[in-house]
Amino acid sequence: MVHFFKQAFDYDHDWATVSKGVWQKYPNPYSGHVVSVDVLDRSIDPETGIIRTERILGCKQSAPKWVVKFLGGSEDAFVREVSFVDPQTSRTTVTSVNLSLSQYMTVLEHITYEPSPSNPLSKTLFRQTAEIQARMGKWNDDDEQ
Repeated sequence: MVHFFKQAFDYDHDWATVSKGVWQKYPNPYSGHVVSVDVLDRSIDPETGIIRTERILGCKQSAPKWVVKFLGGSEDAFVREVSFVDPQTSRTTVTSVNLSLSQYMTVLEHITYEPSPSNPLSKTLFRQTAEIQARMGKWNDDDEQ
């Protein structure tokens, strides 16, 4: 079973301000479920100037404890995030996927930030898609098995 989610909207701030905010997003008091952020790798392509960053986010799961126990997990969950900041095109892309309990369900999220076509100097277009895929046969629809 696969579910898709997408949304888009404009931030009332320029791309540079929004892109800086992406790096200050976690941890913060409004997202208490994110308890750690570890940078695994960061590099700058000398030809393009694109900054690539790979991070692991540590989270506390909000699933009921009996569900986590039943699936053999723990309240600690981890997400891998890879981002690219392209200063030439003013585009930031962030892709993340869950590492914990991925044998049962995968959530792949893709986010882009770029100057808004409606007002590129003072607004940033945010686009987000998520694909949620159940991997357990009993969770799939009968016609998908």
